[in-house]
Amino acid sequence: MSHTATGTDPAQPPPEDDHAFFGQPRGLMTLSGLEVWERFSFLGMQAILVLFFADKVSDGGLGMDPGTAASVSAAYGTLVYLVSVAGGWLADRILGSYRAVLYGGILIACGHYAMAVPTATMTWVGLGLISAGTGLLKPNVASMVGKLYGTEDNRRDAGFALYYMGINIGAFVGPLVTGWLGEHASWHWGFSAAAFGMTLGLIQYVVGRRHLAGRKHAAEYALAPGPMRRAVLTILAGIVVVALVATALALAGWLTMDRFVDVLTLVSVIAPVVYFVVMFRSPRVTPEERGRLRPYVVLFLASVVFNFILFQAYSTMILLASTNARAEIFGFHFPASWYASALGAFEVALAPVVAAVWARMGPRQPHASNKIAIGVVLGGLSFLLMVLPTSGHADETYKMAVWWIVGSYLLLGLGDILLETSGMSATTKLAPKAFASQTMALWFLSLALANGIQAQVVKLYGEVSNPAYFGVNGAIAVAAGVAVIAAAPWLKRTMHPVH
Repeated sequence: MSHTATGTDPAQPPPEDDHAFFGQPRGLMTLSGLEVWERFSFLGMQAILVLFFADKVSDGGLGMDPGTAASVSAAYGTLVYLVSVAGGWLADRILGSYRAVLYGGILIACGHYAMAVPTATMTWVGLGLISAGTGLLKPNVASMVGKLYGTEDNRRDAGFALYYMGINIGAFVGPLVTGWLGEHASWHWGFSAAAFGMTLGLIQYVVGRRHLAGRKHAAEYALAPGPMRRAVLTILAGIVVVALVATALALAGWLTMDRFVDVLTLVSVIAPVVYFVVMFRSPRVTPEERGRLRPYVVLFLASVVFNFILFQAYSTMILLASTNARAEIFGFHFPASWYASALGAFEVALAPVVAAVWARMGPRQPHASNKIAIGVVLGGLSFLLMVLPTSGHADETYKMAVWWIVGSYLLLGLGDILLETSGMSATTKLAPKAFASQTMALWFLSLALANGIQAQVVKLYGEVSNPAYFGVNGAIAVAAGVAVIAAAPWLKRTMHPVH
């Protein structure tokens, strides 16, 4: 039974909303619409970010070498998802999910507008604002989707698949718009388009707020007034101190870009370890909930492996496409960043198919752990596929056919649907009640760790051969997926109520 089946609670949507959106709660349309525009802006910008970093200063870029450009782009992704921990805590204890998502969207929009200003300083300011805003928005909008359903509602996985399809509409359209503007006008015009898209998303979110479950302004586990004031003051003071220390170290020449990347990678490793320890030891977590956290560790690590591959669709794969892939199809020339749209296109096309299959199979569908494992294997195969067109060349001037990268993105897109929808859905089921939004933030910490590892590994791109780079990384991912399949019997026993 859906949570939306009551009209007595003013914080709940009206009863007629329960099946109003393709058999799903109408609030799913509001949240999916927000994510369409958030992903339009975020991935539209990310599709051109690594090219902007690597482009010559005389052409409007920052003049980094390809390996450094990919590493810095990954470090930015690390920061985005690290901040999601604070976003989950702020929603649970101070802001409430609705306001956390709203304020996060405002920060994201401001960040994109800052990046539209053609100076290096405003680029870094904009990336900082986007990181903070995404950290507030991402974990909480996903947890709001979970609140639309009861724990035993069989529509949950199908709902998350539709939600994910909405995400990927933005992922498809964003790079088309920003990539075209980046190549034909300037990189900063591309960033301006991202700002406009996020603004539309915010308008849609506010207009549709009455259809959202649990939209009350107060946090579900709000701090008492005294501790809340102290927490807010501590947070503000911490932000000021960190900014001052970072500025001083940068002016002294110690905080270089390479060291900043290394620090973020280190934090991305430490943060999830600390977070798991806190949750396992918390007196507010029941023994039953603690038992469900153990298999969640396996899902977390599977997410890390897969997303290490996935995020390179916007770094090394884009760099490879810009130098060694044809950018022409049926006589039409397109920007290299448009390859990123292929990933979104496949996910838009395949998500409803996957949702329909799961809905039709009902209780006979594969266990969530097997869906996630297959996703990891497909991610590895997407990299192993790239070994073929990059092998056997005398130099680096070759141009592979469009279909090689498109085929790689097809495997990656299907794997992403299987892993992310099942992973996010399982997270909302396995989360201890006292850490609901924060457990979703922990899922996003797996993305931070994936980016943190990527920030180090991509430094090898261009230093080793392309067949070796893609082959080794792909083989590791396939092996990890097979390991999760081998652990399936234990996972099925310990992941109740996940099916």
